[in-house]
Amino acid sequence: MHEEIKLTREVSAIQIPSGDSLSLPAGTAVFITQRLGGTYTVATSQGLARISSQDADALGVDAEEEKKKHAAAVRLKDAPLEEQVWSQLKGVYDPEIPVDIVNLGLVYDCAVEDIDGQTVVSVKMTLTAPGCGMGPVIAADAQAKIMTIDGVDDARVELVWDPAWNQEMISEEGRMKLGMV
Repeated sequence: MHEEIKLTREVSAIQIPSGDSLSLPAGTAVFITQRLGGTYTVATSQGLARISSQDADALGVDAEEEKKKHAAAVRLKDAPLEEQVWSQLKGVYDPEIPVDIVNLGLVYDCAVEDIDGQTVVSVKMTLTAPGCGMGPVIAADAQAKIMTIDGVDDARVELVWDPAWNQEMISEEGRMKLGMV
């Protein structure tokens, strides 16, 4: 059972599944339904919304999780750039599904290239449904996470629809998390 939380300050959020921006005033009652990838999906009287990690304090969330993420990033610092990118992508979630976009099979391609002396990461990904209003938000989240990697000058995340996603693309780890095994 989820515990009701009252926001300690006003926060910007993204309405699910439309992807529209909204403002949740201080004192708004919310229930955290999912904590994945540094974002929080909350149930409000207005429906589901996604709150970013930068506003976690308004939810009363302990910064301990952020410290763990930082420690993981330090461990990956000397790993090849492409490995670091895949690690960051595993921290991106569709707010309605508790499995990251890599294990959902939504990432079709990841390339690290040198373009005119700049290190550019290009990712091709899809969504579980073409009409998902959260698509641009999820793609922007992926791009933002990639841009946190030292040495990356640009990140381009393209939404593609071919081939069409299906459940067979979910990894074994993803199937286990979804109870499909």
